Amino acid sequence: MAENGGKQNSAIGRTSARIFDVCGHVSVVTGAASGLGLAMAGALAANGAKVVLCDINEIALNEAVKSFGKAGAKAEACVLNVADTETTRSVIDDVVKRHGRLDSLFANAGVTAGPGYGRPEGQIENASLDLWDKSMAVNLRGAFITMQAAARQMKEQRRGAIIVTASASAFETSPLPAYAYHAAKAGVAHLTRLAARELGPFNVRVNAIAPGPFPTNMASGRLKDPAVAPLFVNSVPLGRMGRLEEIEGLALLLASEAGSYITGAVIPIDGGVIL
Repeated sequence: MAENGGKQNSAIGRTSARIFDVCGHVSVVTGAASGLGLAMAGALAANGAKVVLCDINEIALNEAVKSFGKAGAKAEACVLNVADTETTRSVIDDVVKRHGRLDSLFANAGVTAGPGYGRPEGQIENASLDLWDKSMAVNLRGAFITMQAAARQMKEQRRGAIIVTASASAFETSPLPAYAYHAAKAGVAHLTRLAARELGPFNVRVNAIAPGPFPTNMASGRLKDPAVAPLFVNSVPLGRMGRLEEIEGLALLLASEAGSYITGAVIPIDGGVIL
């Protein structure tokens, strides 16, 4: 029940422009050169945030930042492999040193782990341990390292929002994504809830976005393959893959004052896959 000491401050609410306002915010987005990360970074930048785009793909990263600049947005590029602990910490520290604070962090960087058991090479007896290790290094350990680096700063400033990219695979089993991907993203979801419990007293919110199928470069780009896409779409009650721009509203919600009472949530954006 909402309470305000028995007094109603106003009969009219705040405008959406105000509560979703991220103008002047300092934000870091990893895995930002393409796909969902680029869409998240674009939503922040278009609404006035200063965004540091981080990615391992330097060419795509520079192209993204250049396009942001042409649109009048404030963006910086930083080549980063989130599996590199010291570099990840240094990137966050440098952002804080140059801008004085960190308002939001999107720990979005991720990699595929090969096919799931729907294909012979993805079945449990054949699953690649090399891909398992890579998935854990980037999708789980890399996410944790990024969260850890941001949490250190946000604890000190006693405010901030950490948003991690999990997956519908954290909740639902499927023959399409690999064992390693399922396991890593389930770990990310639980890390989110654990960190939210610790950081809540510091006014730091930690949430996760759990996407369903979107046409990104994940799964080695298989979601863009007309022969493969229907296999994913068949699991979606809305009968289609997500559009990249459909991630923007949720990203803004979790980064802004509009999400000020949301923490520890792992929020599906999946067309109804998780029902």
